[in-house]
Amino acid sequence: MAGASFILAINLFIAALFALAFFLVAATNRSDGTPRWFALAYCFGLLYIGAELILPVQVNAQLTYTAGFAFFLGAMGCITIGIASRYRQPMPWLAVAVIAVLSITANWLAYDIGRDSLVRMLAYQAPFALLQAIAALQVWRSRRRQPMDLALLVLFCLSAVQFFTKPLVAHWTGGAGDFAQSYIATTYALYSQSIGAVLQVAVGLLTLLMLVRDMLVEITARSETDPLSSLLNRRGFEDRAEAVLAGSNQKGMPLALVVSDLDSFKSINDNFGHDTGDQVIIAFASLLATNPPGGAIASRMGGEEFAVLLPGASLAAARLYAETLRTAFSSQPIGALPAHVRVTASFGVAEYDGSESLSDLRRRADAALYVSKRGGRDRVSIAAGPDADQMPAHPLAGTTAMRRA
Repeated sequence: MAGASFILAINLFIAALFALAFFLVAATNRSDGTPRWFALAYCFGLLYIGAELILPVQVNAQLTYTAGFAFFLGAMGCITIGIASRYRQPMPWLAVAVIAVLSITANWLAYDIGRDSLVRMLAYQAPFALLQAIAALQVWRSRRRQPMDLALLVLFCLSAVQFFTKPLVAHWTGGAGDFAQSYIATTYALYSQSIGAVLQVAVGLLTLLMLVRDMLVEITARSETDPLSSLLNRRGFEDRAEAVLAGSNQKGMPLALVVSDLDSFKSINDNFGHDTGDQVIIAFASLLATNPPGGAIASRMGGEEFAVLLPGASLAAARLYAETLRTAFSSQPIGALPAHVRVTASFGVAEYDGSESLSDLRRRADAALYVSKRGGRDRVSIAAGPDADQMPAHPLAGTTAMRRA
């Protein structure tokens, strides 16, 4: 078996593995078209390798030769479209279609031209180089500059360059064979198949890693997000808040916590139903998510209790923010409630002292929230300092914080 034939046999196995891997990812994440395009690309790659393997035994190889060219061009085109899908760029349908039609037609008509012709070899390799250059352009236009994105950009650029330089390599290595059937036995074929395989495997692996990474990020985000309010849940809030507290300690920046509890929420569920209660939760969460202060971490801690961590905010700024929320919510109509019914919320505000834990900060903010509840609801209260932290002896029953305690 010629060296190039051995490489082709290995590539056949690798292409099958990649096609299967991308199909599995596509089945897991149906909202992303990228894995489907890459799976199709490696299926085209399988057809191309099959055409190359049977080419040496063909008597009249023009059809097989052109079909192999078309299959490989299809693989490159699918990768280009998949990259455009991945980076949310306009689909290059017209460019891919024009390149495909012109190049396949040209290769069919140029079959009998001397294979050592530099012009012919450039015409053969140019479509692949152009498609790889278009893929590189998609990555560049996306303005994503993470290490994996930059690595993918470099790989596409290298691939485009190696396609353009193949005619020179063919000349230096003794040519691409006198006939299409003899190509597989040449030194040039060994070089071409080896370099091309390395680059395309690298592109496939990197893209697969990026897709799997995105899936893991999405799974993590779902596990840290409250499905009703679309805010962070308790776990997501605590993970981020701990990191912010650590950064605040290092930088000496102020930080404040605002906790809130919807007033008389149980009576809303009892009188108007849980669906209406859900609409109230959504309305308040929407208020927290609309134009939040820079770096704010908003969450639904559970039930009708919410928390917002405000990096860089002093106690006065946090109190002003809480008063703004209180006023806006108390005057906001809820579509599911009668027009005359308004829902209010109570707030507790505590400023980070620079050394306490997140649980201590929350305990002081909760104590202030209890004061607001006991004082008649629909108000904002400020927490006492850490040394004076005393929970009210008889907090108003029925609040989420009380049930949690």
